[in-house]
Formats: sequence, structure tokens, C-alpha cells
Amino acid sequence: MPWKPDLMMAAESLRQEMAHHSNDVMGQAIDRAAFAQHSALHDGIRRYQAHPYQRGADDVPVIWQEGATRILDYGTITAPDGEGTKQGQGQPRADKGAVLLVPSLVNRGYILDLNKKRSFARFLAHQGYRPLLLDWGYPGPAERDFGLDDFIAGRLVMALQDMAEQTGGPLPVVGYCMGGVLAMAACLLEPALVSRLILLATPWDFMAAGPTQARIAAAFAPTLPHMLSVHDELPVDVLQTLFSSLDPFMIGEKFRRFAAMDPSSSRAEDFVALEDWLNDGVPLTRTVAIDCLIGWYVENRPACGQWAIDGVKIDPAGIACPTLVVIPENDRIVPPESALALFDGLAPSLRTAHRPSAGHIGMMVGSRAQSSTWQPALDWLEMTGQG
Repeated sequence: MPWKPDLMMAAESLRQEMAHHSNDVMGQAIDRAAFAQHSALHDGIRRYQAHPYQRGADDVPVIWQEGATRILDYGTITAPDGEGTKQGQGQPRADKGAVLLVPSLVNRGYILDLNKKRSFARFLAHQGYRPLLLDWGYPGPAERDFGLDDFIAGRLVMALQDMAEQTGGPLPVVGYCMGGVLAMAACLLEPALVSRLILLATPWDFMAAGPTQARIAAAFAPTLPHMLSVHDELPVDVLQTLFSSLDPFMIGEKFRRFAAMDPSSSRAEDFVALEDWLNDGVPLTRTVAIDCLIGWYVENRPACGQWAIDGVKIDPAGIACPTLVVIPENDRIVPPESALALFDGLAPSLRTAHRPSAGHIGMMVGSRAQSSTWQPALDWLEMTGQG
């Protein structure tokens, strides 16, 4: 086998060890190991399906709605003692102004409010801000024919305009993953309405880390027209399959870990909450699916300077407000090189980078999310908001 150089010595040691055993013995050992792995995976999935955790009803008021899109106002929430952040308990004051949070179109926005203890939105609220979480919802009749122009120049810009009017001026905007790309585009369309911009694990150059993601998208591309003619949208299961293909072994590993957990533990409950979110995806409209899977992942149009919204070229160099780019070092969904290309395109005098040792999802809801991501983002908001 063509072993990688750093594995050559280990491979040779393994070969020598295997030479002492017959093929039958080796085959039996592999069968036993495979059965144990499969059994643990099966147990983990069954325990997940049987777990009693249910996400509670939103306790956050909706202050704006257009079609399927809503804005939830976290500036009025309260948290019981012992929940939320270490510093914030009781009634938030929301005296530091509003912050608009923009999630991805393809996943539900409550990743920013997974539960009361793993919630970036509640963390900001308890620090005196008024987080306004944009919830895209599921595409309905009004959004069926939407493309990125409609979601950004229409829906997001409208929300930004209305929130700026309600709150009395420009406000910080925080975009997560694909939401960061959308937020940056909206900032270029309405620069006077955005005071500061935070881009969390936001992709830009889809070839920067190598062609792996592009190859997956390109292999899938020939089936896309037929699939969209049948479903009229890109189903969630297809999107899940594409994400899973980035790390095919991850699913087995995580459910085997879950099988070994105490189901009554908070760790198990957090696992179920996150897994429920992962399985609660949102289908992409026909036009958005083509724009993203082909235009971004295959043609790399953003990084090539060929992507425009409502006739405006989307170029990071045009961002005129202070911008924080958070680039998690262990991100497999948005490779650090992809997000770094976005940072490099910003004006040097306006950009700040933060590179937490975290993954794409862990940076927002992991056990160290507050120290690795939330607090640094808050510190940057405080620093850039002075004066």
C-alpha cells in the first residue's frame, strides 16, 4: 500500500506483526472488530432515538416577519439562576444596543440558541446587548422561486433596514457559516446600516484547501437538474449526505461515543440537542442550490471575483466597517484556508482575525465555546464600539 511517509514505520511494524498469524486468524479478528464497531453504532443510534430530550417551545418573542423569515428578540429574555453564562443571571439590560445574528440558509438558526446553557444569543443578552436572531424558516410558497438575490437583496436587506430603523441607527451584524457570506453581501449593499461585522467560520475561497469539496460537488452536479425537476428543491437528506461525505467516519465515531454515555447526564442531553439540530435541516430552493453547489463549490465564483448580488460585485475589499473574522483551526466544513482567503481580501486597517482551537460547530456550542469564541467576539465588540 502507498503509505503516507509519517506512517511508514508504523506500517512496517504492523506488517511484521501480521506475518506471525495466518490469514484465517487475521480474518476472524477483523470480523470480531467489525461486529463490535457495528454493534456499538447500532446501540448509539437506538439510544439517541429513545432519548427523552425535546427542545422546548421558544420563549423568545418574534418582532418581525416576512414570509417564512422571522426575527426573534433575545433582548427581553430572562434566565433562571444557574443557567446561561457565569456573569449573566436574571434580567438582561440590553443597554449596549442591538446585534443582528444571521445563520445559514441550510441549517436552522437555533444553533445560536441550542439550549439555555449553550446559547451565543443568550450570552450576548446577558452581557447587555439586544441580540436579534434572524430565523430563515423553511422555504414556503413565497420563497419557492427565491435565489440568493432574493434572500439577500430582498429578505435580509429588508430585515436590516427595519431593524436599523427600530433600533435607531446602524448595528453590528454577525454571520455564521453561509450566513457570514450573506451578511457580508448585505453589508456591501447597505453599508450605512452596518456598524461592525463579525464573520464566524465563513467560507470564501472554495478551492483554497484543495479540491476535495469541489470534487464532491462536481460528482454530484450531473444529477442535480434531474433531482430538482423531481423535488423542485434540494432535499435535506441530500444535503446531509453531502456534508457527511466530508468526513464519512464521523457518524460512526460520534454514535459509538454516545452509546458509552450515561443517558441521564447533561453531556448526553447536549449530544441529543445537537444531533436533533443537525437532523433538522432546511431544503434549498432550486436556484439557491444551483448558485451554491455549482457557482460556489464547483466554479468558485466568490473568490474569482465573479459573484454579484443585485448587480453589486461582492468583494471583501469593499467592506467599509471594522470586521472580525473568526477562523476555527479544526474546521472540516469550512477549511481554515477558505475563511483566511476572506480575511486576506479585507482592508488591513479594518480587519481582525481570531483563530480558536475549535471545530465548525464546537466553536458555537462546544464546552469551550464561551472562552474560545463568544468572549473574544464580545471583547472585540466592546473594543470597537468605544467612542
